[in-house]
Formats: sequence, C-alpha cells, structure tokens
Amino acid sequence: MILEQAILNIKPRQSAAFEEAFKQAQKIIASMKGCIRHDVLKCIEEKEKYLLLVEWKTIEDHEIGFRKSEEYQEWKKLLHDFYDPFPVVQHYKSVLS
Repeated sequence: MILEQAILNIKPRQSAAFEEAFKQAQKIIASMKGCIRHDVLKCIEEKEKYLLLVEWKTIEDHEIGFRKSEEYQEWKKLLHDFYDPFPVVQHYKSVLS
C-alpha cells in the first residue's frame, strides 16, 4: 500500500467552492483502479489549507493509471484552479510491513 499526501493551499475565499468541487472530484478518484480509499482534511488553524490523503495499491496505480487517464483531465478541470501554489505530491510506504 502506498499513501499519497498533498497539502492543498486554496486561493483566498475559495474554500467553499473547493469543497463543492471536491464532492464531484472524489467520485472520479474513488472509481480508479488501485484506489483503496481517500480523505481530504481541513486545517483547523489555517482555514484555506487542506490535506489530501489517498491510499493506492501501487504507486503505478497513481502515477500511471490515474494521472495518465482521461478521468484525470476531469479531475484537473474541477480542482486545479483552486490551488496557490500548486501542491507537491509525495508518496509514503510503511516501514513496519
């Protein structure tokens, strides 16, 4: 299992619109091969900051299967205009397993 993590800094006064767009976008990612689960968490201290977490079976499921798909183009249309700056995405794996 691979955990994708991205800190999403949303443009000022766009949080409500981002959350509505994410409700649509989450259907896309949930339908992708290899996606185990996902969550988006809102920062308590910084109201326009979110944490995206996605569990994938493999890194290829994310980097190739999702990012090179037609569905990703729709994901981009829904979400990418909200970010400032554009998020850095990182992948993690457990050291315990």
